[in-house]
Amino acid sequence: MGRALVLLLLLAASAAPRAAEPLGRLFFTPERRAMLERQRQAGILETETLEGTTLRLDGVVVRSGGRRTVWINGRPQHENETATGVGAAVAPGQPGRARIVAGDEAAADLDVGVSIDRTTRERDDGIAGGRIQVHRPPADRGRSRQAP
Repeated sequence: MGRALVLLLLLAASAAPRAAEPLGRLFFTPERRAMLERQRQAGILETETLEGTTLRLDGVVVRSGGRRTVWINGRPQHENETATGVGAAVAPGQPGRARIVAGDEAAADLDVGVSIDRTTRERDDGIAGGRIQVHRPPADRGRSRQAP
């Protein structure tokens, strides 16, 4: 009986909750985190421009409140913001499509996953000339099957 009590106390002590260490901020170096914290405290927004010869629409999120965020070249951007030098507006009724305007360039209507070369205006759909086929079984149009 004494051994069982000691064993039970040891198990209870080892299962006691330990003080969890906070995770802190991830993904940046300590120097970069310190700089971002200083900017946040000073109310300074860091503006990044979207550079490169291609513009790629990576994704669109439409929240239930109506606010929209688009991902262009891997960077999130709120709809109708132009701090990056690129404007984006989600197509009405087509949440997987957006109109992208980079500076004074002509607007480009892109579907998610499609990129456009900014100089030649050539589009790339990411499937390199291939095609996507969806095979669905024929719909059973209410016909009942009879056993033989």
